[in-house]
Amino acid sequence: MCLSGITKRLTYFSVLLIWACVVQLNHAGAEEEHHSTYQEPPISPSERQHWAYQPLRPIAVPGRSELGWGHNEIDAFIAQRLKREGLQPQPSASRRTLIRRLSYDLTGLPPTPAEIEAFVGDSSETAYEALVERLLASPRYGERWAQHWLDLARFAETDGFEHDKLRANAWQYRDWVIQALNNDMPYDEFVRQQIAGDEIYPNQESARIATGFCTSGPDMPDINLLDERRHTVLNEMTSTIGEVFLGLQIGCAQCHDHKYDAISQADFYRLRAIFEPSLKLKKNVSLTTLEEQLPYERKSHVMIRGDFHREGPELSPGVLRVASPEDYMFQPEGTSHTAGYRTAFAAWLVSPENPLTARVIVNRVWQHHFGTGLVNSPSDFGVMGSAPTNQPLLDWLAKSLIDQGWSLKKLHRQIVLSTTYRQPSYLPTDATSPQRAAWQKAIAGDPDARLLSRFPRQRLDGEAVRDAMLLASGSLNEKRGGPGIRPPLPQELVGTLLKNQWNVTQDTTEHTRRSIYVFARRNLIFPTFAALDRPSANVSCPVRNESTTAPQSLQLLNSSFSLEMATQMADDIRSIEKEPIRQIDLAFLRTLGREPVAQERDEVHKFWQAHANDPDTADPLTHLGLALFNANEFLYID
Repeated sequence: MCLSGITKRLTYFSVLLIWACVVQLNHAGAEEEHHSTYQEPPISPSERQHWAYQPLRPIAVPGRSELGWGHNEIDAFIAQRLKREGLQPQPSASRRTLIRRLSYDLTGLPPTPAEIEAFVGDSSETAYEALVERLLASPRYGERWAQHWLDLARFAETDGFEHDKLRANAWQYRDWVIQALNNDMPYDEFVRQQIAGDEIYPNQESARIATGFCTSGPDMPDINLLDERRHTVLNEMTSTIGEVFLGLQIGCAQCHDHKYDAISQADFYRLRAIFEPSLKLKKNVSLTTLEEQLPYERKSHVMIRGDFHREGPELSPGVLRVASPEDYMFQPEGTSHTAGYRTAFAAWLVSPENPLTARVIVNRVWQHHFGTGLVNSPSDFGVMGSAPTNQPLLDWLAKSLIDQGWSLKKLHRQIVLSTTYRQPSYLPTDATSPQRAAWQKAIAGDPDARLLSRFPRQRLDGEAVRDAMLLASGSLNEKRGGPGIRPPLPQELVGTLLKNQWNVTQDTTEHTRRSIYVFARRNLIFPTFAALDRPSANVSCPVRNESTTAPQSLQLLNSSFSLEMATQMADDIRSIEKEPIRQIDLAFLRTLGREPVAQERDEVHKFWQAHANDPDTADPLTHLGLALFNANEFLYID
């Protein structure tokens, strides 16, 4: 054998020897670490002083604005903040703007031309309040606001990963959320049922379905190591619960004590231990809801460096120390069917001992009305999150929510009835000189409208865009509930999936149902939604991205769906109006919520005349609809 061959063989055996030594040392280190005592850091008084951990106390409402501006307490807080910055609020937006804003905001659908005409023509002082009540009472309200919650719940109807297996009954959780919101289920009860519905109401099927929140995350049922699957699912569940209900990134503590917040690794695994007895796993079987196992013999441990192979010190279930009084004791009450861990945890979440839950949900509701929360990091109220732009208002709203029985509809009502919400997002053409001066000052001093010196313009999400096109075309099917429907997809998209992963729903009338009922597959986002930044369902999403890209225009202009909706709208309008000018007006009303100005009407009419006898030009009314679907004014809410 040549020298080089001997050298290579020696090198190979040397690598094997070194690797064996490293494995042995790691094993010895793991054993030593396993038997060592985990030293949980204490929480200092200064860490407890962080604003988010302070108890909710009554907040004095500022006195009436010197400007004589405002309708309710929200306006008093906003006016005080604006005055501090030397800014002034704006007068009310037009009625056409307000009905379009309110309709999309509360129901996710635009107002019909008849609804616009009725509201604009109603000169009574109670017209706006009556509109708010009608929209909050509509079943469309739950369908709209459920989507916001499903983003947080990382909801999908499949498992994800390579095989993306179907979860046959996952849609039941989506329907539960819609119904709960429509019924104005108090938020504290909404929380309790999603954490411990099966324990609190053992004979109520809907309460068991509610716990689908906990198990909605991605999962790999076919994994060989059940312990690894269990560890991964529990950690994801615990992290999501911390983000959604507490507004804290507690998932950062699954491998080590949190680097910034007063959350230890033991805190994370104590919270995880609350859910461990309720996670019943079977290989190749998808998770749907929680199911407690009694008696539960398995002990809970800190997992050293987050490794499921390396059990550290044993611990008992518990809640976050920093969000509780120093003398708080976690004391579950067991029954014949449950140890009561989750029931006790849910009670703590909505109790006076926990200052976070009400603040977090109030901020989320505010965010969806104004585009940005009072806290700009809605799932991170920790020390690295954003400070509130108006903490007195945030705390007043949180306290008010509790005092009003945790009613989310009352919270919506307070917000949308405020004069703050009714401000315009642009300067009217007939503005006076003082109004123009105040506007320019607001642009300079509040460029992002975070202080609400005006209403922040917002883009529609993909679900609202699709629903608006369906409604404008006259083809929206308002059937509610049931398994997700699968409209046709481009073949090139279907080709990226495994066989039978997108079997088109046979009943074609189902294809035009609202977007919340479109089948939510984890490994493929419906094209219209994907183009307009629908998030992945693999993690909880508190704020959607808002990008501006070429594929968005390509999707809205060139997709078969857009053309189909424009064609159907043209046919529907022609069945109602025979006069071309009225057809143009009705197309604008259905899409933009207003009639065209004289110049727009003339330009459309000239285009029609120019192509009236051109056999190569598609139907001009269809062309108009397609153009309107692509207008900025269609995609943005003023």
